[in-house]
Amino acid sequence: MEIRTLRYFLAIAREENMTKAAEILHVTQPTLSKTLRVLEDELGKKLFKRHSFSISLTEEGILLRDRAESLVTMADKIEKEFLSLDDITGGELFLGLAESYQIRYLAREIRKLKTVYPDLNYHITSGDTEQVTEKLDKGLLDFAVVCDTPDARKYEYIPFPQPDIWGVVMPCDALLANKEEITVNDLVGLPLFSSEQGWNNDIAKWCGERINDLHLEGSFRLAYNASVFVKEGLGYQLTFAGLVNTAPESGLVFRPLSPRLETKLFLIWNKYQTFTSVAERFLTEVKTGFGEYDMKQPE
Repeated sequence: MEIRTLRYFLAIAREENMTKAAEILHVTQPTLSKTLRVLEDELGKKLFKRHSFSISLTEEGILLRDRAESLVTMADKIEKEFLSLDDITGGELFLGLAESYQIRYLAREIRKLKTVYPDLNYHITSGDTEQVTEKLDKGLLDFAVVCDTPDARKYEYIPFPQPDIWGVVMPCDALLANKEEITVNDLVGLPLFSSEQGWNNDIAKWCGERINDLHLEGSFRLAYNASVFVKEGLGYQLTFAGLVNTAPESGLVFRPLSPRLETKLFLIWNKYQTFTSVAERFLTEVKTGFGEYDMKQPE
């Protein structure tokens, strides 16, 4: 099975039309049809259902699409890495990032790196721990930033300069906004928003058995989206300090949890990983830079 064949397959799956896919790929329709038949014969499965004016994926085709996307992405990454080996002014850097105000530390290191590698290209994927570690394990990323303690059997890692602080984002005219800190008792009976990862791990540990007294109204992967729901009066958001705009004109405020709840952030990479020159330089910069930052928490 060739990467070119998988590219053809993905184009057909995306367009759901053989003629359109052939035009995009700049090949003839007979060539594309033959390639698809060979692929189906090789796998021993039908990958598409034929309709009058379109085609759609079978269950086997959906499985291959998911696998093929990862393989093609990996092939593209390898090609870019080798093209950049002789390019001392640039390279490709692939990062998967959790949400945190501390991502600014990585941004600063990339800015420094750009002065040495002006043609550096960096690719950012956002997601929770499960999402970014899956891509890291597949070799699609050089580094990932996670909010869980890394598995030392699989990853090398360094902690970020300081922990993230949990609290509640709410409208500034909410009754709870008059309090300096928010307890479990304050949250009972309220509609709450949180990431699933945070709710099941950090929040559950923070309130123990009282988690059963709390109501998760909705889960969000992106803090900004949850804050929009808060603005519309739909609930209260449990999140890290610094992720949501709580300036006076925002109409929102942030109050820390009590007892204080902290989550450590980590930059991780696969054990025994072979880095490109620019990824190696990035890691060196990060290790040096993390020790130099001011430890002041955001307001």
